[in-house]
Amino acid sequence: MFEKFYFSEKQIRQYYQSALRDFKIASQSDLAEVKFRFSYDALLKIAITLCAYNGLRVKAKLGHHIELLEKLSACLKDPEIQLIGNEMRNKRNWDLYGGGNIISQKEADGYLDWLEEIVIRTKKYLKY
Repeated sequence: MFEKFYFSEKQIRQYYQSALRDFKIASQSDLAEVKFRFSYDALLKIAITLCAYNGLRVKAKLGHHIELLEKLSACLKDPEIQLIGNEMRNKRNWDLYGGGNIISQKEADGYLDWLEEIVIRTKKYLKY
């Protein structure tokens, strides 16, 4: 699922900035669905960033989102990341493939608050 790869500092920063852009969109939206979707995308982009920082490139294959969440959880030494991330992944999949899933404002706000902590921890991890 992963291969060793050298990423330049510029590439890693671009991944990180992309994650922060999605986090900002989620933070500024009043729509629960937008807030949720961009929070999930930011979480995956943070995982991609930390993998790149550690010299790993993910291959887009079946299950790669699950593997990304596992790597993020391992990097930040927090098993809750994998649990909550997979919960978000399942909700997103049900919304996309299962005929729709209603995300409440309270749920979206909760995920965004949780993601904000991940963003802070990622910044420390990257030493930015």
